Formats: sequence, C-alpha cells, structure tokens
Amino acid sequence: MLMKLSGLVIAIGFSTAVFAQGAPVVSVANAQGNETVQERLDRLERLLAGRNQGQGEMLEQLGRLQRELSDLRGTSEEHAHQLNQILQRQRDIYQELDRLSQQIRQSAEAPAVTLPNSNVSYSDNESENVAYDRAVALVLQERQYERAIPQFQAFLENYPGSSYTSNARYWLGQLFYAQENYSEAKANFTTVVRDFPESNKRADCLLKLGMIAATENNRSEAQRYFNQVRSEYANSTEAEMAGRQLENL
Repeated sequence: MLMKLSGLVIAIGFSTAVFAQGAPVVSVANAQGNETVQERLDRLERLLAGRNQGQGEMLEQLGRLQRELSDLRGTSEEHAHQLNQILQRQRDIYQELDRLSQQIRQSAEAPAVTLPNSNVSYSDNESENVAYDRAVALVLQERQYERAIPQFQAFLENYPGSSYTSNARYWLGQLFYAQENYSEAKANFTTVVRDFPESNKRADCLLKLGMIAATENNRSEAQRYFNQVRSEYANSTEAEMAGRQLENL
C-alpha cells in the first residue's frame, strides 16, 4: 500500500513538473511577441494589403509611363512626317528651278535681240543686263537663295519698266514660295499673271497660285487656278501638273 501511495505521489509530482515546465513557454512567448494570434494575423493582413496596394500603384505608374512613351513616339513620328513633307517640297522647288535654269542661261547667252521663246527683249543697258544676270546667277549657279531676294528687289527698284520685270517677279515668287512666305509669293505671281499676259512664266505662276491656295486649304480657289492653267495652256507641262494637283484635292 505504501508503495502504491509513493508511486502515486511520484506520478502526480511528475505531471505537475511537466505542466509547470510547459506553461511558462506560452507565457514567455506571448510576453516576448507582445501580440495575440489574432493581432499577428491582423498585422500580416495589413502588410499584405499594403504590398498589394504598392504593387497596384507601381502597375498604374508603369501603365502611365507606357502611355506617355506611346504618345511621345506618335508625336515624334508626326514631326518626322511633317519634316519630310517640308524637305520634299523644298526639293521639288529647287528641282524646278534647275529645270528652268537652262532656259535662263540660253536667254542670257543668246546674241539675238529677242530671246527665244521668252518674249523678253535683251536690254541695251549693259548695267541692267549685268544686274539681272547677277541676280539669276545667285539662284541658278551659286544657290544663294537668301541673297537673291534683295538682288531681285533692288533690280526692280533700280530698273522700273525693264524688259526683265516679269522674269524678276517670277523669280521672287519662286524664292518666297520656297520660304513658305506665301503672301509675298502670291503678290509676285499675281503681278505676272495680271500685267504680263504674254510672259512664258505666266502658266507656272498660275500653277503656283493654285498650289498656294491648296496649301492654305482654299479648295475652290485652287480648283479655279488649276482649271485656268488647263484651259489657257492645254498640252503644256504646267497643264499636266495642274491635272495631277486637281486629282489630289
């Protein structure tokens, strides 16, 4: 009996020791963590929510940057297209100037009193001839287009009523057209069309007036000029070009 009682006491003591040994572990952990399981879960949920929000903001910012990049690319491509159009227009103008250069050279070198196919009489005033030839040379030979404009303007002022007036007005119109100074270009082209009906530059002046009107989105005026070229100068190069311009309106 004594042995049974001793065993029971030992068993109870052992169980108490085990219980006493395990209980402080939970207590210490709680003390060290200073939060319950629910609080820990709440904290983890908040961290997860914050991370998700941060990821969402990063994705939104990335999308905004991608849209801005796309807009910049579109703007860059549009500017490149506009620049190509301007350069092509200038190339067309300068090629046309070159196309006309042969006629001008022949006119300057011709020994006859009347220049062939130009309806312009060679002046007896040597200084007048030199002044005009100098202005033309700046365009066709030296390609100094900016300097050519004041040269032609000075020529018109110094030699009013010159036989070269229509040609000088025509070249001024071309040079201003190349600069996209359409008001000055129109003024000079219009003078040739109105005041020099026999000028061999008149058809091209009409064509250029139509092209300026088209550039300024004046479709009805452009059609009128192009149709006038085709009507008054049928079978000419200018009439063919006017036809193509009409198709593009």
